Amino acid sequence: MTFWPQTLLARSVLLIALLLVIANVAWLQIFRVSTREPRARQVSQQIVSTVNLTRAALVTSEPSKRYSLLGEIAEREGVQVHVETPGEKLAPLPDTGFYELIEADLREQLGADTRFTLSRNGVEGIWVSFDIDGDGYWVLMPESRIATDQSWRWIGWGALVLLLAMGGAFLIVARINRPLRALTTAAGQMGRGATPAPVDESGPSEIRTLSRAFNQMAADRKKLDDERALLLAGVSHDLRTPLARIRLGVEMLDDKGDASLREGIVQDIEDIDAAISQFLDFARAASSESATQHADINTLIAGLAARYERAGKHLIVQTSAVPTLSLRTLAMQRLISNLIDNALRHGSHGGNEITVTSGCAESIAFVEVLDRGPGIPAEQAEHMLQPFTRMDTARSTSGTGLGLAIVDRIARMHGGHVQLLPREGGGLRARVEIPLTP
Repeated sequence: MTFWPQTLLARSVLLIALLLVIANVAWLQIFRVSTREPRARQVSQQIVSTVNLTRAALVTSEPSKRYSLLGEIAEREGVQVHVETPGEKLAPLPDTGFYELIEADLREQLGADTRFTLSRNGVEGIWVSFDIDGDGYWVLMPESRIATDQSWRWIGWGALVLLLAMGGAFLIVARINRPLRALTTAAGQMGRGATPAPVDESGPSEIRTLSRAFNQMAADRKKLDDERALLLAGVSHDLRTPLARIRLGVEMLDDKGDASLREGIVQDIEDIDAAISQFLDFARAASSESATQHADINTLIAGLAARYERAGKHLIVQTSAVPTLSLRTLAMQRLISNLIDNALRHGSHGGNEITVTSGCAESIAFVEVLDRGPGIPAEQAEHMLQPFTRMDTARSTSGTGLGLAIVDRIARMHGGHVQLLPREGGGLRARVEIPLTP
């Protein structure tokens, strides 16, 4: 499990956000370092002014009025004066560099003996020492006299700017990503054998170039498919005409000649005709039917089973309830009939039954055709879905090797896939899964 986002949009926004966070943190640090000394000088100047004024007031006032003066200063300005006593406990200054600058500046302006602390005898505040005629005193000021650190305010503003920048980045990247999503959808349609509509050739020059190349590729592919289908249709027409004449000639022979030879010729003609039909089916599997319609797959199975029954081929049908699906009905009928024909050709020897089932499992609908033939080894199952592929076993006695390839192509047209699995008790279980949501 990875927490790294998978989409281009999410990755781009995340990378831009990380870049903005790093830039804001670096900018805030630079701001704090560059403003630390000016702020320290400003704070020390305020303290020096307060100490000098307090000391001047005490020196110039009459001794009898000093206590009342100190009380008035404490009440109005929050400044208290304490007499220095032996054994005082002074807390060390925080190791930030800021208070060391204040202490150095105070000693420079008030004297080298000046002491500065933030806690004296457990009482917190701004404590600064001074003397009058050799007697030591302490001035206690509230910590609000020191200009507060504005870093958190700047962090808040930076966070707001970051959020706005992320919103803007999301809109920009989403706009760039929109044609890429369209290309992804069109490529998925092409992968399923459909011909997608031309994508919009807009956006940055790179995206326009990519969209133009994709549209050209899709047009060339459609042209190639159309030409191939036309070629095969022409070839099939040219082949079926002499085949029809040969068959007619064979039937007109009546009882002349060897009956078994005549039947063999007829069977060969039917095999050639079936091979031509499969070539055509494979060529037009992706292009003969582009429109979809809502259909009941169980109805299609029942109709095909009745057709095979009329031809003397009995099927066991076991269907379960399946929701109405968006299908290319003719292509889906071809898929199911190819599976049945494959099972009849290779898996019904000795009267073994052919079973057709359907149903739903989670978010997919499935169709299965089961036989009792020799089956397909698991390591060759995927290979058997390729065109013109046949096995060197009992399952390859006849055919063109296109039946399962047609099934696979039609399944992919519907967003599904094919599985060739072993059947319990022997045989093949050909399973086609189609998503319920198109």
